[in-house]
Amino acid sequence: MQGNLPPEAQEKIEQLQELQETAQTVAVQKQEAESTLNDAQAALEELEDVDADTTMYRQVGELFVQTEYDEAEAQLGEKVDTLEIRLETLEKQEARVQDQFESLQDELQNMLGGGMGGPAGPGGPGAGGA
Repeated sequence: MQGNLPPEAQEKIEQLQELQETAQTVAVQKQEAESTLNDAQAALEELEDVDADTTMYRQVGELFVQTEYDEAEAQLGEKVDTLEIRLETLEKQEARVQDQFESLQDELQNMLGGGMGGPAGPGGPGAGGA
């Protein structure tokens, strides 16, 4: 079907496909950030139940290095803060990509006279949820 389309429509379809790939990449990054954030938050909560005098270790590459309670707590807190910001950024990026996709899809439908479901079908690149 793409062979019969005007070059402008073919270009828009290619842009839609690129946006769909971007949306998938962002969704994977968001899922990874959520998972890492949940782990860091759980570790921080566990740390609240640990006595401050307990010998603690943190992983540095392949090694475990002894660390102080306050240092471990501060590092986990910073990690949680950083991941929350990263997740917020990814959510904004996901929304931007979705908006761009919908706008481009509308342009393509108008160009072709409407009635087309688009290459991604109903719901666009973010359909299915995370």
